[in-house]
Amino acid sequence: MTTLTIPVPQRPVHPTGIWGWITTIDHKRIGILYGITALIMFVSGGLEALYIRAQLALPEQDLVSPEVYNQLFTMHATTMIFLAIMPLGAAFFNYLIPLQIGARDVAFPRLNAFSYWTFLSGALVLKLSWFLGGAPNAGWFGYAPITGQAYNPGHGIDFWVMSLQVLGIASLAAALNFIVTIVNMRAPGMSLMRMPLFTWMTLITSILLVLAFPVITVALIELMMDRMFGMNFFVPTAGANPLLWQHLFWVFGHPEVYILILPAMGIISEVVPTFSKKPLFGYPVVVLSGIVIGFMGWMVWSHHMFTVGLGPVANAVFAITTMLIGVPTGVKIFSWMGTMWGGSIDFKSPMLFALGFIWLFIIGGLSGVMHSFAASDAQQQDTYFIVAHIHYVLFGGSIMALLCGAYYWFPKMSGRFMNEGLGKLNFWLVFISMNITFFPMHFTGLDGMPRRIYTYDSEMGWDFWNLISSIGSFALGFSVLVFIINLIVSSKKGEIASGDPWDARTLEWSISSPPPEYNFAKIPVVHSIDPFWVEKREGTKTVSGGSGEDDEHDIHLPQPSYWPFVASIGLFIGAYGLIYSEAIAGIVVATIGGFITMVAIYAWSFEPVNDPEEV
Repeated sequence: MTTLTIPVPQRPVHPTGIWGWITTIDHKRIGILYGITALIMFVSGGLEALYIRAQLALPEQDLVSPEVYNQLFTMHATTMIFLAIMPLGAAFFNYLIPLQIGARDVAFPRLNAFSYWTFLSGALVLKLSWFLGGAPNAGWFGYAPITGQAYNPGHGIDFWVMSLQVLGIASLAAALNFIVTIVNMRAPGMSLMRMPLFTWMTLITSILLVLAFPVITVALIELMMDRMFGMNFFVPTAGANPLLWQHLFWVFGHPEVYILILPAMGIISEVVPTFSKKPLFGYPVVVLSGIVIGFMGWMVWSHHMFTVGLGPVANAVFAITTMLIGVPTGVKIFSWMGTMWGGSIDFKSPMLFALGFIWLFIIGGLSGVMHSFAASDAQQQDTYFIVAHIHYVLFGGSIMALLCGAYYWFPKMSGRFMNEGLGKLNFWLVFISMNITFFPMHFTGLDGMPRRIYTYDSEMGWDFWNLISSIGSFALGFSVLVFIINLIVSSKKGEIASGDPWDARTLEWSISSPPPEYNFAKIPVVHSIDPFWVEKREGTKTVSGGSGEDDEHDIHLPQPSYWPFVASIGLFIGAYGLIYSEAIAGIVVATIGGFITMVAIYAWSFEPVNDPEEV
């Protein structure tokens, strides 16, 4: 009996140029790819927001049509959540986690590359809808029945559905990879309670991703079946209950909030101790608070649905849990304040952004707790008060922390400092313009201005605050431009940075900037929570020493691969085929895409190792 074997091309060895980036499985390069792509998406989402604010700056404007306006706010929210904030967090995960835990790479390097290229495929599926005449128009939450075929006959919602499905595959691949990496690949001596806080928050976030995305995947499959194959999961005229979508969406959607904010909290927990010249106050309690946030995030989803008639018992339960989840968040804030108390604070750009995060997140958190009371929530529901709250949490929180992380770890990634003068200018522009933009929305919301309205009458009394918000939004756009200029200029002409420019605490600062391809010439041995800090203070060698490896032995690193990229191309093609599945050509295209992905997975599975010694 003979076995049929299909020849598989050899893995590329030391590719250069753009081909080197396409085939890379180096976690640092993939982190950079995530960061650049997410920054481009962030800019595109910001431009969509500026269109919205230009339309609302004055009453009774018609800069864009009502339909385009619906597309703008849908694309803006979807872009910022799924294509900007999440992948910006993933950029830090990819670059830093192996460095922080003393590993040479992630557990599954090719799966890591696949997650990036699949993320890019999902992003392109969504963004190209602008040019194919079918941008989604039902909000980032996609409430039934307005996403049904009867109310939305075009392909806009199909683009949205397929994009989120592909992005979900990318998120699950990345999350599983990081869970395995953190659990199995920590340096000797690095117990769970010696891990950096950023690594802890990455682990919790990854677990939330693995548990949350299957929920929205099921909901999206049901919606896809309704739209493409005539089923009736969310069609009220066929006896279905549209509230099913809301429950499924928010069971995913509220853990998603913590998927966005927990990495930000991890960044702040790294920056505040470094620039306060003190260890983090209450490390075990901060770890526990992160775990509690991850757990309780599943118990609050229905506070988004106080107005749908769940009844007093359900409303009371979710009101209480919404109040209680503020406790572990408060624990983190008090930890950061306790760390700064009595410290020698160095007000460099990263620390300024960290302080800005704390202040703005407190405002967003307080307005969020206000929604825990069902009676007041009924007034605030679907008003601009909600818009103010979510932007204080996501921009004042997540984006502020991501900017903090960019200024903090840029010297490690590039070997150069970002310009400190531009950095401080960037902070004050972001901080002031962010408040000018979003704080007035509290007033317009309490005055009854609904979310997602295309225009408004001048007699409503919303003119002044809307104009202020619009002016602030353009100033905020300018502040992002300052950051991009600083990023580009500093990468070429910034002051040279040492391996440890901030006198930091964790393992990534114990090696050169930027790190070598292999990360660590010798795997460190860890004996404390802040191993590099302790080594410097006590003159010991807690992060160096034996891993059992011979110094003379060559360091093995996995070779680049074509197949993650090819598999993602197949998903991209298949997604577009399913969008146009009402035509025979669409089915053919979807089949071709699926075939490409399956061939790539087969080749991936049997890909030769191609060790450098064997080439």
